[in-house]
Amino acid sequence: MRLATILPRGSAEPAPVAAAPDGTWIELAGLIGRQAPRMKYALPYVALHGPHLAERAAAWKGPRYRESEFSFLPPVVKPPAFRDFYAFEQHVKTARAQRGLEVPPAWHEIPVFYFSNHNALVGHEAEVCAPTGSTELDYELELGVVIGHGGRDIAPERAWEHVAGFTIVNDFSARDLQRKEMTVGLGPAKAKDFATGVGPWLVTRDEVADRIAGEKLSLAMSARVNGRELSSGNVESLHHPIPRLIAQASRDAELFPGDLIGTGTVGTGCILELGPENTGGWLKPGDTVELAVERIGVLRHHVVARPT
Repeated sequence: MRLATILPRGSAEPAPVAAAPDGTWIELAGLIGRQAPRMKYALPYVALHGPHLAERAAAWKGPRYRESEFSFLPPVVKPPAFRDFYAFEQHVKTARAQRGLEVPPAWHEIPVFYFSNHNALVGHEAEVCAPTGSTELDYELELGVVIGHGGRDIAPERAWEHVAGFTIVNDFSARDLQRKEMTVGLGPAKAKDFATGVGPWLVTRDEVADRIAGEKLSLAMSARVNGRELSSGNVESLHHPIPRLIAQASRDAELFPGDLIGTGTVGTGCILELGPENTGGWLKPGDTVELAVERIGVLRHHVVARPT
């Protein structure tokens, strides 16, 4: 089923909700019969009882929200941690080749990630602007994996059991800032520190179970800017599959319910790879960016000028 966190009109408090078959949304606390002030607290229960929740939502007779009555926040607001991997080989090869670099041998052996700003996530339909000093704003098409059951030193063969579900991630990037930061040997930092789009909702793992074969997950991915498709790929092209990402993230470290793991950018999944000369340039005010992942939906953002 689909789970989301919404901000009802006129309210200052977010509400975790679940989708009903008729397109409305039901407060998650009512469905699970316990308090759920934040999505991350409900995820262990949802991971165990997802199919039963869908049945309850279909039979629900209580109050519900219509999408005209709220805005979407990230599915998990302020997750405990956000680790973003670098796991699609095509993206790595192309991005490094543009800097005259080869893929280091260690990349094929170790799934590498960086910690990104878990407090800078923005939801579906949010407005995004380039950070101070940047004129090269880019999108990045990624799959987001949300942890349902925490754990430490999780074995790859048990990793799927720890997944609550999947969402879409747009890792907005300031390429001019990133280019300078990376010469120091650390980063990216401020190039990624301003906004990461996540949403519009979380789709529970059982909804895509038929697309999981061993360690592989097959879901088509695409990106459009102002209605023009620029990027196309599939999750199955991951060099390091999702169970291996979870195993690496949890090695000697605790994962918690609500933790967000990004796969990194799928091949062709950003302007940097495609070349701004082939896409109409970097993102600019007035542009609408739509990322789509099969079985999940479309995550949309609007680029605006930086406030003065």
